[in-house]
Amino acid sequence: MLDGYAIWMSTPNLDFLEMAHNAGFRAVVCDIEHNAFSPDRREALVVAAKALGMMIFFKIEGPEPVWVQRALDLDVDGVIIPHAGRLEEARAAIEAAKFPPLGKRSYAAGRSAKFAPPAADYFERCNRVVLCLPMIETAEAFEDVEAILAHPCVDGIFVGPFDLALTRGRGGYDFTPDDQADIKALATAAQAAKKTWWMPTWRPQEQSFAQQNGVAMRVIAAEHQVISMGLNAVIAALPDTKTGA
Repeated sequence: MLDGYAIWMSTPNLDFLEMAHNAGFRAVVCDIEHNAFSPDRREALVVAAKALGMMIFFKIEGPEPVWVQRALDLDVDGVIIPHAGRLEEARAAIEAAKFPPLGKRSYAAGRSAKFAPPAADYFERCNRVVLCLPMIETAEAFEDVEAILAHPCVDGIFVGPFDLALTRGRGGYDFTPDDQADIKALATAAQAAKKTWWMPTWRPQEQSFAQQNGVAMRVIAAEHQVISMGLNAVIAALPDTKTGA
C-alpha cells in the first residue's frame, strides 16, 4: 500500500508537474473529470511523470469502462472512478480496471506493455499494482461501501468529501463533526476490508485526522490553490509605496 501525499492537477501543465516534483511531490492526481485534458497532453503528462519517477493517477470522466480503459492504456498507476454510486452502477467500470480472471480489462499492446510483447507476469502484475479506486462521494456509494470494497477488482476507495456532504443533506462540506463521522466510517470500512483509502486534505486538521484514521494517500495541495497562494504572496510582499517601505 502507498503511504504518502500527492498534488492535484487541474490542467495539463508540464511545467507545474516538474515544479511539483522539484518541491518533493512523488505522486500526482490529474482531475480529468472536471477539466480539459486533450489526449495528447494526457499522454505527455504520463510520459513526463514516469520520467521524473512520479506515480500518476487519473480521476477519469465517469464510471464508464471506456474511460477506465483509455487511462490504463496510457500506463497510469491507477484510476479514480468518480460518481460510482452503488456497486451495480459502477461494476462495469470497476471490472474494466483488471484483466481476467479478476475483471474484464482488454489488452492493448502499447505504452502500458512497454511497446513489446507482454512479459510472462504482465497481467498478474498489472492486476496487483495498478490501482482501482472508486470515489465515495454520494449517499448511494456511502450506503453501499462495504459491497464496493468487497469487489475483487477494487483496491480501495477515494473519499470525495464535498459531494458526499451535499448528497448526505448537509448543504456543503466544512469538516464538521458529521463530515468527520462519515469519513471515519469510510476509513473503518476500508480497514475492515483490508483495503486502502485516500482523500483530499487541504487543511492541517484534515491531514491529522486522516493520518490518525490510517489514510494511505493524502492529496495535500491543488494546482489552482498553490498558484493563487503564490500570487497573493507576491502582492502581499510589495513595498508600501505610501510609506516608502
